[in-house]
Amino acid sequence: MKIKPLLILIILLLSIGTAHAKVVTRPIAYTHAGTSLEGYLAYDDALSGKAPGILVVHEWWGLNDYARSRAERLAKMGYVAFAVDMYGKGKSTEHPDQAAAWMKEVNSNMDAWLKRALAGLDVLKKQPQVDSTRLAAIGYCFGGATVQVLAYGGADVKGVVSFHGSLIPVSAEQAEQTRAKILICHGAADPMNTPEAMTTYVNAMNASSIDWQMIAYGGTRHSFTNPDADKRGMAALAYNPSADRRSWQHMTYFLEEVLSGM
Repeated sequence: MKIKPLLILIILLLSIGTAHAKVVTRPIAYTHAGTSLEGYLAYDDALSGKAPGILVVHEWWGLNDYARSRAERLAKMGYVAFAVDMYGKGKSTEHPDQAAAWMKEVNSNMDAWLKRALAGLDVLKKQPQVDSTRLAAIGYCFGGATVQVLAYGGADVKGVVSFHGSLIPVSAEQAEQTRAKILICHGAADPMNTPEAMTTYVNAMNASSIDWQMIAYGGTRHSFTNPDADKRGMAALAYNPSADRRSWQHMTYFLEEVLSGM
């Protein structure tokens, strides 16, 4: 069977485009409140024009390879992703006590916590590849709580996604300034969010006019998206491949909706 010349040309053009498309990554240094920070930018160099920007907020371990890998996955989907640094350049750890101490330095003051996250969002906005009118944020563990803080602080994001993050009940004042839609991806067997905390959160959100949703994954503990969770030696943490896969898909649908203006 002969292949028509036009078909051959189309195949060649597609293969050339695929061969040259790649995810570009680079660190970006910036500062906030006198602290030197270094985030991680990822985007596909085949992008034409400006693309939506996604802020990625790390777990309490700090900005590590896991957070970077999530930014790279988003870049392969056509987004410009920036993995923010919430602690300080080079601050990542494998030790829970150190992670808890660094997290407390940030989240003990809600206003400072918000401003640290906004500093990273500002870096993302300034990237020439980014459509600054179409922004969203996702976060894991501590990062999941952080994106809720961003939303409640009135950040200019269309939506936020919290993966196994602490649940922060919204106040009436915060609800008034929240513009983002919210997706909570929650492990139903996560001991770090008690049933009482769940009830308080749901009641507060239902009393607001925020567009929010929660998806709970049965039999699923904290840190369910991280393949290294079982290596941490903490009973509360466990990787769950199906919950990881499903939550990413739920996030995908959510981002498509909020960033398309639906």
